[in-house]
Amino acid sequence: MGGTENMNDNLELKSINTIRMLALDAVEAANSGHPGTPMGFASVAYVLWTEFLRHNPRQPEWPNRDRFVLSAGHASMLLYSLLHLTGYDLSLSDLKNFRQWGSLTPGHPEHGHTVGVEATTGPLGQGVGMGIGMALGLRRLGSVFNRPEFDLFDGRVFIVAGDGCMMEGVAQEAASFAGHQKLSNVILLYDNNHITIDGPTSLAFSEDVPARYGAMGWAVRHVLDGNDLAEVRAALSWATDPLLQSEDERRRPKFISIRTLIGFGSPAYENTAHAHGSAFGAEEVRKTKINLGWPTEPSFLVPDDVRKAFLSKTEKCSSSYQSWSELRRRYNQSFPSEAAELDRWQHSERIEKPLKNINPYAPDAKGMATRQAFGEILQGAFKSVPGLFGGSADLAPSNNTLIKGEPACEPETPAGANLHLGVREHGMSAILNGLALTGYFRPYGGTFLVFSDYMRGGMRLSSLMKLPVLYVLTHDSIALGEDGPTHQPVEHLVGLRAIPRMTVIRPADANETLAALDWFWSGHSGPLSLILTRQKLPVLGQLPYHELSDGVRKGGYVLRQTDLPARIVLVGSGSEVSLLLSVADDLLAQGIGCRVVSMPSTSLFDLQPAEYRLSVLGDGLPCVFVEALSPLSWAPYSKMGDLLIGMTDFGASAPGDVLMKEFGFSREGILARIKTQFQSLF
Repeated sequence: MGGTENMNDNLELKSINTIRMLALDAVEAANSGHPGTPMGFASVAYVLWTEFLRHNPRQPEWPNRDRFVLSAGHASMLLYSLLHLTGYDLSLSDLKNFRQWGSLTPGHPEHGHTVGVEATTGPLGQGVGMGIGMALGLRRLGSVFNRPEFDLFDGRVFIVAGDGCMMEGVAQEAASFAGHQKLSNVILLYDNNHITIDGPTSLAFSEDVPARYGAMGWAVRHVLDGNDLAEVRAALSWATDPLLQSEDERRRPKFISIRTLIGFGSPAYENTAHAHGSAFGAEEVRKTKINLGWPTEPSFLVPDDVRKAFLSKTEKCSSSYQSWSELRRRYNQSFPSEAAELDRWQHSERIEKPLKNINPYAPDAKGMATRQAFGEILQGAFKSVPGLFGGSADLAPSNNTLIKGEPACEPETPAGANLHLGVREHGMSAILNGLALTGYFRPYGGTFLVFSDYMRGGMRLSSLMKLPVLYVLTHDSIALGEDGPTHQPVEHLVGLRAIPRMTVIRPADANETLAALDWFWSGHSGPLSLILTRQKLPVLGQLPYHELSDGVRKGGYVLRQTDLPARIVLVGSGSEVSLLLSVADDLLAQGIGCRVVSMPSTSLFDLQPAEYRLSVLGDGLPCVFVEALSPLSWAPYSKMGDLLIGMTDFGASAPGDVLMKEFGFSREGILARIKTQFQSLF
């Protein structure tokens, strides 16, 4: 590694040390954080941000900027220092408030909270997947909207990932996908410092990571010393200049393995696990500054010549924004229809009722599975919802996520509408988040509900960032049948409902499915988990569509009120709603008036005024809550004496209708439970 002597003899080395010292001081002030990676990777970050990254602090969201994704989100002070030094709206006071209440410098980068942060990172490996999703989105934008001599979209995505990211499965899934897709606009910088929290990576990790990426179809290069600026520049020049690449390398994503020393410059903690996740302490901070030739006081020092140098270099990096703005102006004149469509993609949240041209379904006792209804609606939505793009984790025929008549999105057909993500649920959720983060897509991805467990890390980040990602989750209960308990979800629905900002909708029929999608694609700014059946459900005709649609948007509504005054309320979602209607018929025949409530979304229902919720559930009336899944979701709405009918164990392997009957989800089974629980009604 490069030596520490004479580090301040020139302005470049002083600038690099400024990055290191800001990170060191911020972590020390907070007595919390990860100083080691910012110190070890500062040289690489300096070269990247001042010479190669196309960005503009005054226009931080211009569409064709390069994206910088810090997958190693624990190194957040590296990013915050760079944002401050290059002129973003992040002050020195913000750096001094690192990890404090209300600050703009939280412990891990948060998109939408701090200007210049492209993605919320921290769960290791997720940034790799999101960066790859961004690159996929930028390539698709270029393939759809670029015209000869009008390359509106040719941005690159730079991802910084560490050893932990390389161990996480989500990064492996996404990287495999990127290699297959030949996403040549991805440049992954591997901070190869051989240290994790436990100690040296040799404790648990001994593979040849660059060789693995090479086997997945990435073009690979090594930097043996991350402090050797000439070596770093040569590697980044290779990664960004097609003329320096072989014909084969031009078609591949780029992987640069960079050997660094974590905690570089610290006499006690360089190349140790302590540098990964702990403040150094005042004495070691002092010794480190002396070792690097840095003044011990004041803290948070930014020399005037360093600040001027950073801003001057950033001005050059920003020049591409002016060129792009002029290109976009001429594009608007030369291609007005394409420009208008691009604006629709960029502002899809302004489209009201995009599915208004899709007719509601007529009542039908035989009906259709809600997954089938989704597939039909998707065909019309593809023509009316701007930026709609997605696919499935190798389950497209089951999830009904294919756009009929459209090609697959592949390296040879990058504008293809059908995205095949392979058996990579975890990677799929991260890639969908990356697509959404470009600001132009309404992405969707399908799998079975039971496999939402594999996606949960990405789904949580969708919610945290309020991204408009649609999760199409089919085969929603034991009624999926013969595949058995390994594929039959029980606890998954209540788990998804527990994620803040995640809207979960389980439609009762085709029309509730239509209403849910019309609501979501009308500009909702957070993710939706749409829970769909494998089996057919009747298309209900209890209410006019506009009333049903309003009820879905409220999360729960009275679907049927019998002529006799209600003495009991039956509440359910999805496939159990039509079952409860038949139970209501039997109760009415016995002289017992009742109310049937469809509750497709507890998420939306909880947002309604208390008066409305009481009016739906019946103030004081006994309630029966029915779902062929865990009954825990109903606890907030139930009171002493109410009846909760659900699954408290795993399912079994048998035809779906047999399972529903055997587990008590039949008209006879529910009536028997009601008679036992509410004897006074009969």
